This record gives sequence, C-alpha cells and structure tokens, in this order.
Amino acid sequence: MAVLNKIRQRSLFLIIIIALALFSFVLADLFKNSDALASKSQNIVATINGKDITREDFMQKVEAAQRQAGPNATNTQVMNRVWDQEVRRAVMQTQYDELGISVEKDQMRDLLKTSLATSPEFLNEAGLFDENKLNEYIANLKETSQQAYASWVNYEKSVAANGLQQNYFNLVKAGLTGTLAEGKLEHQLEGNKVDIKYVQVSYASIKDTLVEVSKSDISNYINKNKKEYEVEASRDIKFVQFNEVASVEDENAIKADLNVYLNGRFVDETGRKDTIVAFSKVKDNEDYININSDIKFDKRFVFKSSLPAAVADTIYSLEEGGVYGPYKDNNHFKISKVIAVKQIPDSVKVRHILIPFVGARSATPEVTQTEAEAKVTADSLLTVIKSDRSKFPELVKEFSSDQGSVEKEGRYDWHPYNTMVSEFNDFEFEGKTGDLGVVKTIFGFHIIEIEGQKDKVKAIQVGTIARKIEPSETTTAKIFRDASNFEIKAGEGDFEALAKEGSYTVRPVNGIKVLDENIPGIGNQRPIVRWAFEEDAEVGAVKRFNIPNGYVIAQLVAKNKAGLMSVEDATAKVLPLVRKEKKAKMIRDRVSAKTLEDLAAAESTTVRSASAVNMKSPTISGAGREPLVVGAAFGLKEGETSKLIDGENGVYMVQVTKVTPAVELDSYQAAANRVEQQKINVVNSKLYNALKEAAEIEDNRVETQVQ
Repeated sequence: MAVLNKIRQRSLFLIIIIALALFSFVLADLFKNSDALASKSQNIVATINGKDITREDFMQKVEAAQRQAGPNATNTQVMNRVWDQEVRRAVMQTQYDELGISVEKDQMRDLLKTSLATSPEFLNEAGLFDENKLNEYIANLKETSQQAYASWVNYEKSVAANGLQQNYFNLVKAGLTGTLAEGKLEHQLEGNKVDIKYVQVSYASIKDTLVEVSKSDISNYINKNKKEYEVEASRDIKFVQFNEVASVEDENAIKADLNVYLNGRFVDETGRKDTIVAFSKVKDNEDYININSDIKFDKRFVFKSSLPAAVADTIYSLEEGGVYGPYKDNNHFKISKVIAVKQIPDSVKVRHILIPFVGARSATPEVTQTEAEAKVTADSLLTVIKSDRSKFPELVKEFSSDQGSVEKEGRYDWHPYNTMVSEFNDFEFEGKTGDLGVVKTIFGFHIIEIEGQKDKVKAIQVGTIARKIEPSETTTAKIFRDASNFEIKAGEGDFEALAKEGSYTVRPVNGIKVLDENIPGIGNQRPIVRWAFEEDAEVGAVKRFNIPNGYVIAQLVAKNKAGLMSVEDATAKVLPLVRKEKKAKMIRDRVSAKTLEDLAAAESTTVRSASAVNMKSPTISGAGREPLVVGAAFGLKEGETSKLIDGENGVYMVQVTKVTPAVELDSYQAAANRVEQQKINVVNSKLYNALKEAAEIEDNRVETQVQ
C-alpha cells in the first residue's frame, strides 16, 4: 500500500519520463530513416522538370488504364505504361510552355473531324462529316451518362495532346535546313573516292588462348568507357521450382473414374446401389455430359480435321452411338461418343441484313429499337424480300448495321463451317440453297439468304466427358511438405547441395531491376522482386513463394549497387574487346615491315586491292566495314603508304593508288535538300528521346510504393 502511495505521488514525474522516452524513440527513428526528414513528400511519385506528379493523380490514371486494358494486363505493366505516358506528357509540356503553344478551339474541331471522319454515326446522307451530329452526340452523353461523358473528355484530351505534339514536331521540322555547305560536304563524302592496296593482318591469326586477359584489364576497360557500362541497382537470385502436377496414381484414378461412365455401374465396390448408365446407352446426352464432365456439351457438328489428331481416325470412323476412350488430350482425360452423323456442306455463301436492338453486341448509340421492335422490322423485311428478292441489295444499304458487308450487298462469300456465331452457322449449314429466314444472335436479328453450298461431307456430333488432369489433395499436400522442408533446410545449409540431393533444378536469374515483374521461367512474380529489394533482405536469405500450380523457393544471391557494371557481369561483353586490343598490340610489336609487300610476306598473306572507296559508306572490298581504315586512307596522298592502323577486323597497312575527287557542281542545292530531308526524317523517332534524356526526371515510384 505504501508503494502505491509513492507511485501516485510521483505520477507526474513518471509521465514526463515516459514522454521523453517516446520522444527519443521517434527522433531515433527519424534519424535512422533520414529520408523522412530530407526527402519530398511520400505523395510525390515523380518530379519532371520541376513539376510534381502526385500519387493520387497517378493511381487514378492507373485504375482507368487497368479498366481499359482488361484482366490480361498485369498491374505492373499498366503502371509502367502510365508512367511512360506521364513522363512523355510532362517532358513535352515543358516545351509547349516555353514556346507558348496550345490547341485552340478551331484546331480542336479540325482534329476531331479528321479523327472521326470514317465513323458512320457522324456522317450525313452524303457520307460527309457532320459537325451537328457530333455536337448532338456530345450533348447526349453529357445528359445520359457521366461516365461515358468522362471517357469522351479523356478522348478529346488525347486527340488534343496528339495534335499539340504534331504542332511542336512540325515547328522543329520547319526549323531544320540543309545548308549549301552541308550539301557540298554530303556530295564530297559520297563522290570523293580512292583506290587502295592494303594488307590485313586478321585478329583471327592469333589464337584466343594465346591472349591473356586479366580481371584488372577488364576493370580498366570499364573505367575508360564508363558511360557504356553504367547500370541500375539490381539483384541476383536463384530458385528451385515445385510444381503441383498429377502423379501416375492421380492419372490412373482419373481414368478409373471415367471407365465407370464408359462401362456403367449398378453396384459400387462397397455394395451401395448407385446406378450410372453407360455412356453408350444414354439418350439425353447433353444433360449426362454437362453433369459429369469438366467441359460442357458442344452441340455443333465437326469434320475430321477438327478432332484431336492422335484419335481423329478412330473417333471419325465410329458408328452413331459408338464410344472411345479414355484418351489424353489437352491436359484432360476424355471419353467421346458419336451422337449423330450427317452430311454438311464444306462451305457456304450467304447474304444478310442485320437489324440490331438496344443491348445487342456492337450496337451503336444511335440504335433505339427494342428487341421486340427489331424483330418486327426483321419480319417485315423478310416478307418484302420473299415477294421480291431483287430488293435485297437496296434493303441492305438502308437497314443493315453490319458495315463489314454493306458494300458487298450484305454478302459473305464462301466460308467454312463454324466461321459465324452458332445460330447463324446452324441456319446457313443446315438449311439448303435458296432458304430465307430470320435468325437471332448476340448481334441482333439477321435476315439471311443462303446463296450457295459446296461439297457436302460427313460431319459428326461428338459428345465428350472430360476430366482435367490435376493433382489430388494427397499429391498437393506432399508437394507443399517437400517445398516447406526445402525452404527450412536451404535456409540453414547449402542451397545448391540440397537441390542436387533432391534432384531439383536450380535456376539462376541475374540483373533483376527494382521495377521488373517477370522472372524467366515463372512469369509475372512481382512479390519475388519486391522481396529481393527489401532493405532487410540479406544475401543468402531464402523464402518460399506461391506461384500458379506450385511453389518457388528463392535465395537472394547478390545485391548489386547502381554504378559501373561489375567485372563478372561485364566480362562476356568486354573480354572480346580487350582481347582485340591486345591482339592489335601483339601484331604491332612483331611487325617491322614498312611496305605492303614486306608485311604480306612476313604475315603469310597477300596484298589486296579495293576500288572506289568512299567516306559515305566506309566499306573495303574483301575486308568489310572499316571506318577508321577508310578515314586514314583519305588522309593520304596518292602513292603514299600508311603506318599500321587498328581496324575492326585486323591491323592494316594501306597505300592509296588513285584519288578521284568528286565532280564539282554548279549548285549543291539538291544535296542540301537531301540533307534537310534526312534531318526531318529522324524528328519523329529521335526528338522525344533527346528531350527525355535532357530532362530532369526524379523517379520516386519505389519510395512511394507505386510499383
């Protein structure tokens, strides 16, 4: 009790002590993470030429882009795409602001007119763009759907951005000229020619094994050519993969299960009455298949060419009601039954009129008819056509929404079975030439006329009970245990030795960048990349990751800092270059000859000739592209012999035998025009990259966890 009284008396003192302790903890964390004091707000994804891109704005654009891209595009792919777009927008906007250029209202209308010139909803009766229809369309969007209107606004922004960029590019192109002096130089580079004699001492004359290249040689080369060997921070990993695949026992169990449907069952192995009618005796094939198969029934008839190649002959030759299987196909075990046999045309020719309705696929905003109204229209047109088939072409032009066939009078020329959607396909292939009818599909109501059918051949309707080949729970549990045991043991011992002991393949992956997402061999594995770049992830660390249908056990092998490429990583690229330099020195050191003939004799080679060599295309006949050698030749006088020259493919000695100057022209304007055109041609491909390289870009995607 006395102790409690003392604590109460000193409560203020204790509160102060606790507060100071918490304050010191916060300060320590701030100093430990100095970026929290010094760096920009965590809300800034990037700063480009002094302008910030906020995290909120960036992520909104990513979400919109993800919706547009659909499920097949990964989040990282979409982010990178948006990043490239935002960088481009910011870099170009800097130029627009400096020049004070923009897209005004009149130009915007012209841009939209050009962009939408072929869109049928904005054309008048004469087939010309109608601005009033565009205005009406925009007003309708604004009133009926804010989301659709927002999409339109984004489209307008995109059109404006493209127009603004084109304006800028045109300004740059307008400022490019080819001067007469440049034209004269262009003419001389191509027209000045020399004939030469030369001796090439090929680098291949010295075996690679005779040239010693040390790590210090490679390091020195890297340091002399730093710009070529600068690299981003990267990580090296290695991994072992554990795939969840069906065992032999699993496959046998699947086949045994299918055999029950093949043979039927009346009493199971436990004595329980559990009747299963044999597939061959079933009457309602569709229900039977849909209940028992992993793949639903497809009622279409097929030709032999559409059957799995390995079993096509067998299944195609079955009588109606015949069953074959189990057989393996496309990661399934299957048993197949020939349900029906008929003769079907190999190809048909039809014409049609498509009447869409609100909600039909590909229906444009101008479509106002309900399904019932569209059906009435289609039936009315069918009546007119039945009374006078010659009216079909004009009715196509007036009523059909299928723009792909309107210009062909609604016709789809000879095409094979299963080309069209199922309802359309059934009508054209199961009817006969001359048949007319109305068919409903996901696109609307079609008035179809069968104009011709060719080569009827045997087709079969195949019913298939399929079971996917996948591991059982027992197998997946074993794979999980194996992966977990490997993870634990690898974290304690030798990764490579453990993999060898278990007969697992170790796959190394080097040079992973912080924003990468694909790991060769296992595809999109962003979590592995994030783990490898965590600050507290130590070299040698091991971790298990889930992948589709299995696991990966990864080990962090190396953390490579940004800067110059390491000797080990650069060796493959640098070694041949250093070796070539050393071979050139070895050749120089052993050569004392001063003439071509003496050099050729000493090196057991010949003196060769090359005619009409020019600087525009510095290629030597018999030696290949050798710009340094050609340049040296143009520095010699007629009859003069060079010293040794280190070329691309060997060491050379050159003698100029004839100098032919370019023909003097009265005017070099034509050549100057060519130079100007050459400059203009590279604007579209190189201008942006040059502006981007010169821009100040601060990339904070990793720091803001936008990755």
